[in-house]
Amino acid sequence: MTTVFAESLQQSIETTRQNLSALEEFPESFKHGLWRPIEKERPAGHWVDGFWTGLLWLAWAHSGDADLKAGAERWNKKLAHLKTSRGTHDLGFIFYLSHVIAGRLTGHADWFDNAITAAYTLTQRYNPRGEYLQAWDDDGIRKWAGRSNIDLMMNLALLYWASEKTGDASLADIATQHARTSRLALVRGDGSTAHVADFNPDTGLLIRQEQYQGYSYDSCWSRGQAWALYGYATCYRYTAIPGFLTTAQALADYTQRHLPADLVPFWDYNSPHIPETYRDSSAASVTVCGLVELAAVDSQNAARWLELAERMLHSLCERYLIRDAQGASSILREGARSVPANLMEHGLIYGDYYFLEALTAFTRPDIHQRAFAVESNLSGMSE
Repeated sequence: MTTVFAESLQQSIETTRQNLSALEEFPESFKHGLWRPIEKERPAGHWVDGFWTGLLWLAWAHSGDADLKAGAERWNKKLAHLKTSRGTHDLGFIFYLSHVIAGRLTGHADWFDNAITAAYTLTQRYNPRGEYLQAWDDDGIRKWAGRSNIDLMMNLALLYWASEKTGDASLADIATQHARTSRLALVRGDGSTAHVADFNPDTGLLIRQEQYQGYSYDSCWSRGQAWALYGYATCYRYTAIPGFLTTAQALADYTQRHLPADLVPFWDYNSPHIPETYRDSSAASVTVCGLVELAAVDSQNAARWLELAERMLHSLCERYLIRDAQGASSILREGARSVPANLMEHGLIYGDYYFLEALTAFTRPDIHQRAFAVESNLSGMSE
């Protein structure tokens, strides 16, 4: 598999070079030969922007290509204004994969300043009554003020990292409390996940599980499952709270039991239309990275998780990688942005980013360590 991974890495870097020459806006989805930006009528539309910068930084770290570095710096600067934006709950996606990675890979700590500001901005979404971070904006509609989602688990790394950097324990406390609430509200007993939790924003009481991306409120959206797996493994790495490790293991178990033969998930693990429905290569990419993170903290089962991650990544390389692209292109095919919204069968920038992150973990663990290592454990909090 090593040769396949090395070849796929080089193809990914070359595709990233071609995209750098062609792109004028932050990309989200690729179809019919064109990258399309996400709809940005609302600030939340920026949630995908960090994935493109993350791709540029990792591609530069592998290649040493000065043009890729200059491009990463240029696109990073386009994100700086979002550090105080209260219009998106995905500041972790945006700033960890741009500014935090930049500072770690280049050794220039100046990049960290905007990321720390963004972390404090994210905490303004915290509802202390329900102990959760609010997803989306309420726009004056009370229901939205009480909504959280599984995606937020991937934004907690920014809070933990900023807590390390500043010594401000309140940042880590909010991340940990949100993870605990999500474990109760969004993780089911069988290890599957719901996408959305509705709370009463005034009392903090959980009202119901809901869906925004999945097939139904009681199904399991595969990319959301991957966000949760990666997120809880990261929470355990920072806190050493045993329940977070147990949760990550349960999520990984469920995932493994429900993967199809080629190990690339359908868009929802419980879709009644399987196998005559859509794959989501982005869910596979995120899952591989989550399994790598879990293996790093679960020594007893590390070989199992790494073996599954390696086989999943190999399947992506063999069956879903776009080879010999001429001009702008996604790296992977068959992503599913949102099947309920009729957005599927295309490339996705976050699928591409996590694919390159996964390849980095297996081909250049030194780069992976520099970009994603936890510098100091924040354990000491009780269950």
